[in-house]
Amino acid sequence: MTTASTYIDQAKTVVVKIGSALLVDDNGELRRDGLAGFAADLAMLQAKGCRCVVVSSGAIALGRHRLAKASARLKLEEKQAAAALGQVQLASEWKAALNQEGLDAAQILLSPDDTERRRRHLNARATLNTLLDHGIVPVVNENDTVATMEIRYGDNDRLAARVAQMISADVLILLSDIDGLYTADPHHDTTAQHIPEVRKIGDEIKAMAGPAHEDFATGGMITKIEAGRIATQAGCHMAICNGQNIRPIKGLIEGQRATWFIADANPPQARKKWIAGGLQPQGQLILDAGAVGALHKGKSLLAAGITKAEGVFDRGDLVAVCDPQGQEIGRGLCNYSATDVAKIAGCKSSAIPDILGYRGRDEVVHADDLVIDQQSDAKTAESKAIG
Repeated sequence: MTTASTYIDQAKTVVVKIGSALLVDDNGELRRDGLAGFAADLAMLQAKGCRCVVVSSGAIALGRHRLAKASARLKLEEKQAAAALGQVQLASEWKAALNQEGLDAAQILLSPDDTERRRRHLNARATLNTLLDHGIVPVVNENDTVATMEIRYGDNDRLAARVAQMISADVLILLSDIDGLYTADPHHDTTAQHIPEVRKIGDEIKAMAGPAHEDFATGGMITKIEAGRIATQAGCHMAICNGQNIRPIKGLIEGQRATWFIADANPPQARKKWIAGGLQPQGQLILDAGAVGALHKGKSLLAAGITKAEGVFDRGDLVAVCDPQGQEIGRGLCNYSATDVAKIAGCKSSAIPDILGYRGRDEVVHADDLVIDQQSDAKTAESKAIG
């Protein structure tokens, strides 16, 4: 069996979700010793060359006490007000703790539309990756201040899984008050057996989940299993482990008990599988022979290699990429609308700002968002174009 240290050592990007009860005590006070330990663990991962994202609960738990609502069930508008109060403090505390470890932090507030709608998905993905590329730790939370009950993730377990999916993370770590999945709720059943590894999330695994019992959490083991489903389908391994130790990730690497949900593909493979089979192209990009050859070598699609755009599509939509004869050779997510592609087709990337009036991305379709049909023959396409 592969060890936890192997999964983490091989990871290029890790998402860590930290629950409210680990950050906020029953009196609504921040657990600064715990926060310092989490920051030290993140610094340890960064020192290994791993990019880190934190999905941090705790905003509502911090803010509700300032509304004198320590125990009463909050109305929607009170939750939003508590979140607005708590998010300011939470971001400040994370920044201070990470600064102590020589790291910088950025706050990212997401709504479901940001991960579900392709255009906003690309924007959020680009922002997160830019921060990570600069060594900054994004601290993510749901935008509870404006979300309605009907349009919410509902818990930060699912949010963390969506973030891991969005940025093609290798490992997702859910820090909780329990050290993994059991055959029954160990809080109530002393015969419950710990499950160290899950490779398939079937009905038997789902039946093991019990209801949430934390005062401030909205999710329990059910939401963690759902997070495991989302993460593993995206090629991301996921661990559920006890975050009550001062250095829980260090402990996980050293063999602390946890449950690992194992993905059967890596993130790039899973993302490309989703692009290839899960969406319907909204338009076509006709390429010249040189661009076709470049794509077969794993390059991104630049405006200079496009001769024509067909169909009606917006930024973030799926398009078919075609050879000079109009035969589809692959599919990808387009960084420009059909209207804008028509204006920049055949032009150098450096000319895009002058043509469109804004600086977009150099790549019309990035290689990470592009799936090329290996059965198509680039050489044949090139010879036909020349002939």
